[in-house]
Amino acid sequence: MHSIIYLQQLVSKTIAQKKYGHTPIELYEPIDYIMSLGGKRMRPCLLLMACDLFGGDIEKALSAAMGIEVFHNFTLMHDDIMDKAPLRRGKPTVHEKWDTNVAILSGDVMMVEANRLMMLVDDSILRPVLDVFNETATGVCEGQQIDMNFENRDVVAVDEYINMIRLKTAVLLGGLLKIGALIAGANDHEASLLYNFGEQLGIAFQLQDDILDVYGDPEKFGKQVGGDILSNKKTYLLIKALELAKGNDFEQLNHWLSIQNFDAAEKVKAVRDIYTKLGIREQAENEMNRYAQSALRNFESINLPEKRKSILKEFADQLLVREY
Repeated sequence: MHSIIYLQQLVSKTIAQKKYGHTPIELYEPIDYIMSLGGKRMRPCLLLMACDLFGGDIEKALSAAMGIEVFHNFTLMHDDIMDKAPLRRGKPTVHEKWDTNVAILSGDVMMVEANRLMMLVDDSILRPVLDVFNETATGVCEGQQIDMNFENRDVVAVDEYINMIRLKTAVLLGGLLKIGALIAGANDHEASLLYNFGEQLGIAFQLQDDILDVYGDPEKFGKQVGGDILSNKKTYLLIKALELAKGNDFEQLNHWLSIQNFDAAEKVKAVRDIYTKLGIREQAENEMNRYAQSALRNFESINLPEKRKSILKEFADQLLVREY
């Protein structure tokens, strides 16, 4: 079994050596740029871990791992356009550094490249791997559209929100783990258990992200705490609060959602106080733990020695033990 650090180094080295094309330079330079911005490379490493879990050759999974990372960065490039985001990992976003049309077209090429990299797997598993990848990619796009739809709706149900984060975030985690398992020769049942593990873990991770945005330490969280509150983002916490709030709490919550001019710190504190009064944090943590336990049950059902499963299990534990 390979360590997480070794896999991260392997992925980073492969990305650094990869070129996506030469001319026209305006098409390919933005791809090199966004791929060089760094990050933890969690997704390709997880695919390699899944392959390693079942005793597969990680070299044979490396092209698919790269395909996942290219696809992920494609979604970031297009998300930044939709969000009008000026920065990505502290650097100018592609549409800011070049322009929107360049970012759209370079992103399109990245989607083509992701598929090409996926097609480098062994012919015997090509069809099932592409089926998983294409279904995953479609799900991510569906999740993004649903999230955008929520911006224009006053009422969103909890189950709708869970389905949105399942599609937007969690299916990619499940899909890449299943692809790694298939490359290693796992049977469909084992690969499906690993998919379910990843999907449920992804939902738990996003719910934890919602909690940390309100209650986290900004230095440890790595983001502005309260950002979701300031933007009226429909997270689990806000949806649940709107569902449970009555009387003055409901009026105050809607006041802060509708007001245009406000002091940021005052709004964050006022909404957080309503959440605390309604016990929203505890309910969100219970929901997060429910999905985390479901993920672990699927993982424990995989018929492999515990020693082989230890690295991926440790990674999952670290993912869900982020400090507040």
